[in-house]
Amino acid sequence: MNLTDYKGVWVFAEQRDGELQKVSLELLGKGREIADKIGTELCAVLLGRDLDDMVKELGAYGADRVIVCEHELLHHYTTDAYTKVICDLVEEKKPEIMFVGASYIGRDLGPRIACRVETGLTADCTALDVEDETNNLLMTRPAFGGNLMATIICADHRPQCATIRPGVFSKQERDENREFITEKYNVELSEDDIRTKVEEVVKVAKEVADITEADFIVSGGRGVGNAENFKLLEELAGVLGGVVGASRAAVDNEWIDKSLQVGQTGKTVRPQIYIACGISGAIQHLAGMQDADFIIAVNKDADAPMMKAADVALVGDLKKIVPELIEQIKARKEQ
Repeated sequence: MNLTDYKGVWVFAEQRDGELQKVSLELLGKGREIADKIGTELCAVLLGRDLDDMVKELGAYGADRVIVCEHELLHHYTTDAYTKVICDLVEEKKPEIMFVGASYIGRDLGPRIACRVETGLTADCTALDVEDETNNLLMTRPAFGGNLMATIICADHRPQCATIRPGVFSKQERDENREFITEKYNVELSEDDIRTKVEEVVKVAKEVADITEADFIVSGGRGVGNAENFKLLEELAGVLGGVVGASRAAVDNEWIDKSLQVGQTGKTVRPQIYIACGISGAIQHLAGMQDADFIIAVNKDADAPMMKAADVALVGDLKKIVPELIEQIKARKEQ
Protein backbone atom coordinates (compact mmCIF):
# COMPACT_ATOMS: atom_id res chain seq x y z
CA MET A 1 0.00 0.00 0.00
CA ASN A 2 1.38 3.39 -1.04
CA LEU A 3 0.18 5.72 1.70
CA THR A 4 0.91 8.84 -0.38
CA ASP A 5 -1.91 7.85 -2.78
CA TYR A 6 -4.47 8.59 -0.06
CA LYS A 7 -5.66 12.18 0.35
CA GLY A 8 -8.54 13.95 2.07
CA VAL A 9 -10.67 13.76 5.20
CA TRP A 10 -14.08 12.13 4.79
CA VAL A 11 -17.11 12.32 7.05
CA PHE A 12 -20.00 9.87 6.65
CA ALA A 13 -23.03 12.19 6.72
CA GLU A 14 -25.67 10.10 8.45
CA GLN A 15 -29.28 10.97 7.70
CA ARG A 16 -32.53 9.40 8.76
CA ASP A 17 -35.80 10.13 6.99
CA GLY A 18 -34.30 13.14 5.27
CA GLU A 19 -32.84 14.67 8.44
CA LEU A 20 -29.11 15.01 8.99
CA GLN A 21 -27.99 13.61 12.34
CA LYS A 22 -26.33 16.07 14.69
CA VAL A 23 -23.21 13.91 15.07
CA SER A 24 -22.48 14.32 11.34
CA LEU A 25 -22.38 18.10 11.69
CA GLU A 26 -20.19 17.76 14.79
CA LEU A 27 -17.76 15.61 12.81
CA LEU A 28 -17.65 18.19 10.02
CA GLY A 29 -16.51 20.73 12.62
CA LYS A 30 -13.67 18.49 13.81
CA GLY A 31 -12.97 17.29 10.28
CA ARG A 32 -12.53 20.90 9.18
CA GLU A 33 -9.90 21.38 11.88
CA ILE A 34 -8.04 18.17 10.94
CA ALA A 35 -8.21 18.87 7.19
CA ASP A 36 -6.84 22.38 7.64
CA LYS A 37 -4.05 21.08 9.85
CA ILE A 38 -2.78 18.61 7.23
CA GLY A 39 -3.64 20.81 4.25
CA THR A 40 -6.24 18.67 2.55
CA GLU A 41 -9.89 18.64 1.48
CA LEU A 42 -12.86 17.93 3.75
CA CYS A 43 -15.48 15.78 2.07
CA ALA A 44 -18.93 14.71 3.28
CA VAL A 45 -20.33 11.43 1.90
CA LEU A 46 -24.13 11.41 1.75
CA LEU A 47 -26.22 8.36 0.86
CA GLY A 48 -29.97 8.09 0.39
CA ARG A 49 -32.76 9.53 -1.75
CA ASP A 50 -33.94 13.12 -2.37
CA LEU A 51 -30.85 14.64 -0.80
CA ASP A 52 -30.66 18.19 -2.23
CA ASP A 53 -31.54 20.12 0.94
CA MET A 54 -29.10 18.09 3.04
CA VAL A 55 -26.30 18.71 0.53
CA LYS A 56 -26.65 22.47 1.12
CA GLU A 57 -26.48 21.98 4.88
CA LEU A 58 -23.28 19.96 4.66
CA GLY A 59 -21.65 22.70 2.62
CA ALA A 60 -22.84 25.36 5.06
CA TYR A 61 -21.32 23.45 7.97
CA GLY A 62 -17.83 23.17 6.52
CA ALA A 63 -17.55 20.55 3.75
CA ASP A 64 -15.37 21.48 0.74
CA ARG A 65 -16.98 18.72 -1.29
CA VAL A 66 -20.16 16.67 -0.90
CA ILE A 67 -20.24 13.30 -2.66
CA VAL A 68 -23.89 12.46 -3.28
CA CYS A 69 -24.90 8.82 -3.66
CA GLU A 70 -28.58 8.59 -4.61
CA HIS A 71 -30.35 5.32 -5.29
CA GLU A 72 -33.74 3.82 -4.47
CA LEU A 73 -32.03 0.97 -2.58
CA LEU A 74 -30.32 3.51 -0.29
CA HIS A 75 -33.59 5.03 0.92
CA HIS A 76 -33.56 2.86 4.06
CA TYR A 77 -30.29 1.95 5.72
CA THR A 78 -29.06 -1.60 5.14
CA THR A 79 -25.59 -2.76 6.07
CA ASP A 80 -24.90 -4.43 2.72
CA ALA A 81 -25.99 -1.51 0.51
CA TYR A 82 -24.24 1.26 2.45
CA THR A 83 -21.07 -0.80 2.92
CA LYS A 84 -20.81 -1.63 -0.79
CA VAL A 85 -21.34 1.92 -2.00
CA ILE A 86 -18.91 3.49 0.49
CA CYS A 87 -16.24 0.82 -0.08
CA ASP A 88 -16.52 1.29 -3.85
CA LEU A 89 -15.97 5.01 -3.24
CA VAL A 90 -13.01 4.42 -0.93
CA GLU A 91 -11.29 2.10 -3.38
CA GLU A 92 -11.77 4.57 -6.22
CA LYS A 93 -10.99 7.88 -4.50
CA LYS A 94 -8.66 6.78 -1.65
CA PRO A 95 -9.37 9.06 1.33
CA GLU A 96 -6.67 9.38 3.98
CA ILE A 97 -9.05 9.64 6.94
CA MET A 98 -12.68 8.62 7.45
CA PHE A 99 -14.94 9.59 10.36
CA VAL A 100 -18.23 7.89 11.21
CA GLY A 101 -20.52 8.87 14.08
CA ALA A 102 -20.81 6.22 16.81
CA SER A 103 -24.59 6.04 16.45
CA TYR A 104 -26.48 2.76 16.09
CA ILE A 105 -25.96 2.95 12.34
CA GLY A 106 -22.33 4.08 12.61
CA ARG A 107 -21.40 1.31 15.04
CA ASP A 108 -22.73 -1.18 12.50
CA LEU A 109 -21.32 0.46 9.38
CA GLY A 110 -17.82 1.53 10.52
CA PRO A 111 -16.43 -1.96 11.24
CA ARG A 112 -17.86 -3.35 7.98
CA ILE A 113 -16.14 -0.67 5.93
CA ALA A 114 -12.81 -1.07 7.75
CA CYS A 115 -12.87 -4.85 7.37
CA ARG A 116 -13.72 -4.78 3.67
CA VAL A 117 -11.03 -2.23 2.73
CA GLU A 118 -8.55 -3.98 5.06
CA THR A 119 -7.73 -1.16 7.43
CA GLY A 120 -8.00 -0.53 11.17
CA LEU A 121 -10.83 1.10 13.08
CA THR A 122 -10.72 2.88 16.43
CA ALA A 123 -14.22 2.80 17.93
CA ASP A 124 -16.02 5.29 20.18
CA CYS A 125 -13.35 8.00 20.09
CA THR A 126 -13.59 11.00 22.40
CA ALA A 127 -10.60 12.98 21.06
CA LEU A 128 -8.82 13.34 17.71
CA ASP A 129 -5.59 15.02 16.66
CA VAL A 130 -2.79 14.69 14.13
CA GLU A 131 0.85 13.77 14.75
CA ASP A 132 2.94 16.66 13.46
CA GLU A 133 5.84 14.67 11.99
CA THR A 134 3.82 11.99 10.15
CA ASN A 135 0.27 13.37 9.77
CA ASN A 136 -0.90 10.12 11.36
CA LEU A 137 -4.29 10.46 13.01
CA LEU A 138 -4.20 10.25 16.81
CA MET A 139 -7.42 8.55 17.92
CA THR A 140 -8.17 8.60 21.66
CA ARG A 141 -10.80 6.48 23.37
CA PRO A 142 -11.61 5.15 26.86
CA ALA A 143 -10.06 1.76 27.68
CA PHE A 144 -10.31 -0.77 30.50
CA GLY A 145 -13.81 0.28 31.47
CA GLY A 146 -12.99 3.96 31.27
CA ASN A 147 -10.14 3.77 33.76
CA LEU A 148 -7.61 5.14 31.29
CA MET A 149 -7.49 6.81 27.87
CA ALA A 150 -5.72 5.06 25.00
CA THR A 151 -4.39 6.91 21.95
CA ILE A 152 -4.26 4.68 18.88
CA ILE A 153 -2.43 5.16 15.56
CA CYS A 154 -3.11 3.33 12.31
CA ALA A 155 0.33 3.90 10.79
CA ASP A 156 0.50 1.31 8.00
CA HIS A 157 -2.99 1.22 6.47
CA ARG A 158 -5.40 3.69 4.89
CA PRO A 159 -7.91 5.11 5.31
CA GLN A 160 -7.50 5.77 9.01
CA CYS A 161 -11.01 5.03 10.30
CA ALA A 162 -12.68 6.08 13.52
CA THR A 163 -16.16 6.14 14.97
CA ILE A 164 -16.71 9.14 17.23
CA ARG A 165 -19.06 9.48 20.17
CA PRO A 166 -21.89 11.99 19.65
CA GLY A 167 -21.65 15.20 21.66
CA VAL A 168 -17.85 15.21 21.93
CA PHE A 169 -17.22 17.95 19.35
CA SER A 170 -18.99 21.20 18.48
CA LYS A 171 -20.58 22.16 15.19
CA GLN A 172 -19.09 25.01 13.22
CA GLU A 173 -21.10 28.17 12.74
CA ARG A 174 -23.45 27.70 9.80
CA ASP A 175 -22.45 29.75 6.72
CA GLU A 176 -25.00 29.43 3.93
CA ASN A 177 -22.82 31.52 1.61
CA ARG A 178 -19.91 29.11 1.85
CA GLU A 179 -18.74 27.73 -1.51
CA PHE A 180 -18.38 23.98 -1.97
CA ILE A 181 -18.39 21.34 -4.70
CA THR A 182 -21.23 18.86 -5.20
CA GLU A 183 -20.19 15.59 -6.83
CA LYS A 184 -22.83 13.10 -8.00
CA TYR A 185 -21.52 9.55 -7.76
CA ASN A 186 -22.77 6.88 -10.17
CA VAL A 187 -24.04 4.24 -7.74
CA GLU A 188 -23.79 0.66 -8.95
CA LEU A 189 -26.18 -1.30 -6.77
CA SER A 190 -28.71 -4.07 -7.30
CA GLU A 191 -31.02 -6.10 -5.08
CA ASP A 192 -28.59 -9.03 -5.41
CA ASP A 193 -26.02 -6.98 -3.44
CA ILE A 194 -28.34 -6.81 -0.43
CA ARG A 195 -28.89 -9.94 1.65
CA THR A 196 -31.63 -8.42 3.79
CA LYS A 197 -34.73 -6.65 2.57
CA VAL A 198 -36.61 -3.94 4.44
CA GLU A 199 -40.27 -5.00 4.22
CA GLU A 200 -41.69 -2.41 6.57
CA VAL A 201 -40.48 0.36 8.86
CA VAL A 202 -42.36 0.54 12.16
CA LYS A 203 -41.66 3.46 14.48
CA VAL A 204 -42.42 3.19 18.17
CA ALA A 205 -42.69 6.42 20.13
CA LYS A 206 -40.65 6.35 23.31
CA GLU A 207 -40.26 9.15 25.84
CA VAL A 208 -36.50 9.34 26.15
CA ALA A 209 -34.74 12.59 26.97
CA ASP A 210 -31.70 13.39 24.84
CA ILE A 211 -29.28 14.67 27.44
CA THR A 212 -26.74 15.65 24.76
CA GLU A 213 -29.16 18.38 23.56
CA ALA A 214 -30.15 19.74 27.00
CA ASP A 215 -29.19 23.23 28.20
CA PHE A 216 -29.78 22.31 31.86
CA ILE A 217 -28.84 18.96 33.40
CA VAL A 218 -29.35 17.87 37.01
CA SER A 219 -27.26 14.75 37.60
CA GLY A 220 -27.22 12.40 40.55
CA GLY A 221 -24.60 9.98 41.80
CA ARG A 222 -24.09 7.48 44.58
CA GLY A 223 -24.67 10.23 47.14
CA VAL A 224 -28.32 10.56 46.09
CA GLY A 225 -28.87 7.39 48.08
CA ASN A 226 -31.72 5.67 46.24
CA ALA A 227 -34.08 5.81 43.27
CA GLU A 228 -36.74 7.61 45.32
CA ASN A 229 -34.45 10.58 45.91
CA PHE A 230 -34.02 11.01 42.14
CA LYS A 231 -37.58 12.43 42.14
CA LEU A 232 -36.14 15.53 43.81
CA LEU A 233 -33.64 15.90 40.97
CA GLU A 234 -36.41 15.39 38.42
CA GLU A 235 -38.41 18.19 40.06
CA LEU A 236 -35.40 20.55 39.96
CA ALA A 237 -34.76 19.66 36.32
CA GLY A 238 -38.42 20.29 35.52
CA VAL A 239 -38.35 23.75 37.12
CA LEU A 240 -35.25 24.62 35.08
CA GLY A 241 -36.68 23.19 31.85
CA GLY A 242 -33.89 20.64 31.75
CA VAL A 243 -33.33 16.89 32.10
CA VAL A 244 -31.95 14.46 34.65
CA GLY A 245 -28.58 12.77 34.22
CA ALA A 246 -26.57 10.34 36.29
CA SER A 247 -23.16 8.99 37.13
CA ARG A 248 -22.21 5.39 36.45
CA ALA A 249 -22.70 4.49 40.12
CA ALA A 250 -26.37 5.53 40.01
CA VAL A 251 -26.90 3.55 36.79
CA ASP A 252 -25.14 0.46 38.18
CA ASN A 253 -27.45 0.64 41.22
CA GLU A 254 -30.40 0.67 38.77
CA TRP A 255 -31.73 3.96 40.15
CA ILE A 256 -31.95 5.46 36.66
CA ASP A 257 -31.81 4.38 33.02
CA LYS A 258 -28.40 3.95 31.36
CA SER A 259 -29.46 6.25 28.50
CA LEU A 260 -29.06 9.12 31.00
CA GLN A 261 -25.51 8.23 32.09
CA VAL A 262 -22.88 10.96 31.71
CA GLY A 263 -19.18 10.15 31.46
CA GLN A 264 -16.57 8.19 29.54
CA THR A 265 -18.75 5.08 29.45
CA GLY A 266 -21.92 7.15 29.04
CA LYS A 267 -22.62 10.31 27.07
CA THR A 268 -20.70 13.53 26.64
CA VAL A 269 -22.73 16.69 27.35
CA ARG A 270 -22.19 20.45 26.99
CA PRO A 271 -25.10 22.14 28.81
CA GLN A 272 -25.27 25.76 29.91
CA ILE A 273 -25.64 24.62 33.53
CA TYR A 274 -24.69 21.23 35.00
CA ILE A 275 -25.81 20.53 38.58
CA ALA A 276 -24.01 17.53 40.10
CA CYS A 277 -25.76 16.15 43.16
CA GLY A 278 -23.98 13.55 45.27
CA ILE A 279 -21.37 12.91 42.57
CA SER A 280 -17.80 12.52 43.82
CA GLY A 281 -16.26 13.63 40.52
CA ALA A 282 -14.18 10.69 39.32
CA ILE A 283 -12.17 11.47 36.19
CA GLN A 284 -14.44 9.19 34.15
CA HIS A 285 -17.47 11.35 34.98
CA LEU A 286 -15.66 14.67 34.62
CA ALA A 287 -14.62 13.70 31.09
CA GLY A 288 -18.28 13.62 30.08
CA MET A 289 -19.36 17.02 31.45
CA GLN A 290 -16.30 19.20 32.01
CA ASP A 291 -17.15 21.39 29.00
CA ALA A 292 -20.40 22.60 30.59
CA ASP A 293 -20.59 26.42 30.67
CA PHE A 294 -21.31 26.51 34.41
CA ILE A 295 -21.04 23.71 36.99
CA ILE A 296 -22.81 23.61 40.36
CA ALA A 297 -21.90 20.82 42.78
CA VAL A 298 -23.93 19.69 45.81
CA ASN A 299 -22.12 17.30 48.15
CA LYS A 300 -21.58 16.60 51.85
CA ASP A 301 -17.85 16.18 51.20
CA ALA A 302 -16.22 19.57 50.66
CA ASP A 303 -13.06 17.86 49.38
CA ALA A 304 -14.71 15.79 46.66
CA PRO A 305 -13.08 16.31 43.22
CA MET A 306 -16.39 17.54 41.79
CA MET A 307 -16.45 20.37 44.35
CA LYS A 308 -13.07 21.54 43.11
CA ALA A 309 -14.16 21.34 39.46
CA ALA A 310 -17.37 23.32 40.09
CA ASP A 311 -17.91 27.04 39.61
CA VAL A 312 -20.17 26.97 42.68
CA ALA A 313 -19.86 24.29 45.40
CA LEU A 314 -22.67 23.83 47.94
CA VAL A 315 -21.64 21.76 50.96
CA GLY A 316 -24.51 19.97 52.68
CA ASP A 317 -27.35 17.47 52.44
CA LEU A 318 -28.84 17.48 48.94
CA LYS A 319 -32.24 16.55 50.42
CA LYS A 320 -32.24 19.98 52.07
CA ILE A 321 -30.39 21.99 49.42
CA VAL A 322 -32.29 20.78 46.33
CA PRO A 323 -35.79 21.63 47.70
CA GLU A 324 -34.49 25.09 48.63
CA LEU A 325 -33.14 25.56 45.09
CA ILE A 326 -36.51 24.51 43.68
CA GLU A 327 -38.40 27.02 45.84
CA GLN A 328 -36.04 29.87 45.05
CA ILE A 329 -36.19 29.22 41.29
CA LYS A 330 -40.00 29.09 41.42
CA ALA A 331 -40.09 32.34 43.38
CA ARG A 332 -37.75 34.02 40.90
CA LYS A 333 -39.95 32.87 38.00
CA GLU A 334 -43.06 34.26 39.65
CA GLN A 335 -41.35 37.64 39.99
